[in-house]
Amino acid sequence: MMTTEVFLQQLISNPDRLNCLVEEAKELAFQHGLLMRTLETPNSSEVVTYAPFTLFPTPVPRAALLQALDVQTHLNTLVDKISQDPDFLEEALAGAIQADDFTAKLFGIYRQVQQEGWRQSIVVGLNRCDYMVDQREDGTPSLKQIEINTIAAGAFGMGDCLPVVHRHILRSAGLLEESECIQDTNTTPGMMAALAKAWELYGQQKAVILFLVEDVQTSKLDHRYIEKELWNRNIPVIRRKFEEVSRGGSLDANKNLFIDGLEVAVVYYRYGYMPDNYTEQTWDARLLVERSLAVKCPDISTHLAGTKKVQQVLARPGVLEKFFPDQPQVVEQIRATFASLYTLDMGAEGDQTVAMALANPDEFVLKPQREGGGNNYFGEEIVRVLQEVKGDKRRAAYILMDRIRPRTEQNILLRRGLPLKLSTVCSEIGVYGAYVRHEGEMVLNEAAGHILRTKSTKHNDGGIYSGVTVLDSPFVI
Repeated sequence: MMTTEVFLQQLISNPDRLNCLVEEAKELAFQHGLLMRTLETPNSSEVVTYAPFTLFPTPVPRAALLQALDVQTHLNTLVDKISQDPDFLEEALAGAIQADDFTAKLFGIYRQVQQEGWRQSIVVGLNRCDYMVDQREDGTPSLKQIEINTIAAGAFGMGDCLPVVHRHILRSAGLLEESECIQDTNTTPGMMAALAKAWELYGQQKAVILFLVEDVQTSKLDHRYIEKELWNRNIPVIRRKFEEVSRGGSLDANKNLFIDGLEVAVVYYRYGYMPDNYTEQTWDARLLVERSLAVKCPDISTHLAGTKKVQQVLARPGVLEKFFPDQPQVVEQIRATFASLYTLDMGAEGDQTVAMALANPDEFVLKPQREGGGNNYFGEEIVRVLQEVKGDKRRAAYILMDRIRPRTEQNILLRRGLPLKLSTVCSEIGVYGAYVRHEGEMVLNEAAGHILRTKSTKHNDGGIYSGVTVLDSPFVI
């Protein structure tokens, strides 16, 4: 078996062969639906391009991938338990609420719903836990968690299209044995099974699943894979923006949610995870949905459970044990994936974190309470931010994490307008989790699949739609 790195070195010296394979890969992407709208026309499907991806699959250690998959059902359970623990959420987020207006507004909705005392007995979660393989000084790989996404954990529709493209390219390149190492992911059916189960439990056959979507819909074609899976199960799907929910949404006397006369069984958030997603009107729409009988994916407490501050608190000694009493093996399995995380809350411990970060900024990542990629700070950016906020409560809007030194590989990144070249890259393993709780009992809890996203090591932060990260498949080694 030839390694793809050896083959890439040979290929880059043969431009004609390289260009031929690249054109074939792009055409396969179109053939198999690996598509996205363009940045120039994000709300039109008349002009589309291929979603960015690697020419070849990137090597990933088998042990790391299996470890990430094996722990996912426990992480599903952990997120769900956190969402049911108001005392923990309030204590964990106390500093962030004071320092970060966005977190405070989310928590304000959570508190209002809690005070009203009514809760939907059906809970559905679609999560993605992201990891990097940290390369230790002795050369051994170690899986380390980057974050848990509990809202709008996407890209699995497009991700399911890529393995067939990579298998074909490997075969076309003459790497027949290597092509057999690329497995289908089939994540979409597993993730949509959770939404379908929640819809079924809601018990109204004519009720719809509402996709709550953004104004600029570059990713709409990815959503269509998800919608198709639901329509194939005879589950009706509608798409609405926050503004449309605000104009056309209402609750009846029983708190059933109606949009334009249609009863909504499940609201699936593909939007709503960044401050600029909201206006005063859309905050009201979010509250309307949260107060309704509709099943929310995620509900507001599950959204808060995925914040960076909660991630940092979970890494403290003894905290996981609170959620998994008498389950030391589960605690160890989860904790083994944690990187070191540090509080920036006001007080002596936070002061020590600030001093540590300012002394060695290249050893850490500074994270605000944000999702969606492109939000973190590195190196001298950390110094700039902390010098500005180190003396007041604004610093509690951030956490600090040890910087992971990921294993690197060689690959060619394909993105419209990007020159062809051999790049040094690093990858994030994403594992999708799906669960449904009904009347206090887990009725579904699965690791639904995985995805690999890869970027040049020249970039610190990532993001497919920010033009940095590309889709990938693991070449298991």
